[in-house]
Amino acid sequence: MYFAALLARTEDGWEASDTELDDVETLSDLADLAREAAPEDDTVLVLIEQEDAWFGVVRIDGEEDPRIYVSDAAAAARSSYGEILLTDELLGREPGDDDPDLDALDLDGTEDGEDEDEDDDPTAEAGVSGEIVPHGPVGDAQVLDDLGVSEKQLKSLSEDAVTEIAESLGASEVLETVR
Repeated sequence: MYFAALLARTEDGWEASDTELDDVETLSDLADLAREAAPEDDTVLVLIEQEDAWFGVVRIDGEEDPRIYVSDAAAAARSSYGEILLTDELLGREPGDDDPDLDALDLDGTEDGEDEDEDDDPTAEAGVSGEIVPHGPVGDAQVLDDLGVSEKQLKSLSEDAVTEIAESLGASEVLETVR
């Protein structure tokens, strides 16, 4: 089960709105949606959580590029919402580098369907698109530092992370109105 909310910081504090991500296909779409929620060029946070699997924070400050943190890239990669956040830049890939590296292919005769006994990389996993992504957090772990959520706190969150982030921001009451 997914939960997504927008938290916009205003002069009067945080304002929350439930957000529907069905029409969001790219990070740019998500950033545009977030900017619409801000009355001016205020800070907007998009909080996305898949129960017991992963959470993500996208921070938009005016027209600046979004800052992203994802708690578990491999888990998020198995989700259509997570894939929106896992940009090439966030994963350390060259943009548009979707073609397999021919030098990295193992052409030892097993390409015809023969099994080969090899250990899989325990730190990476293929996502929905087949791309290999790392297990664990990726992105800007300092995305909420100036708002009172340290890197260490953010990395230690697991279950109900969105609620804990909102509590740290002083926005738990407004978040509960849209939950």
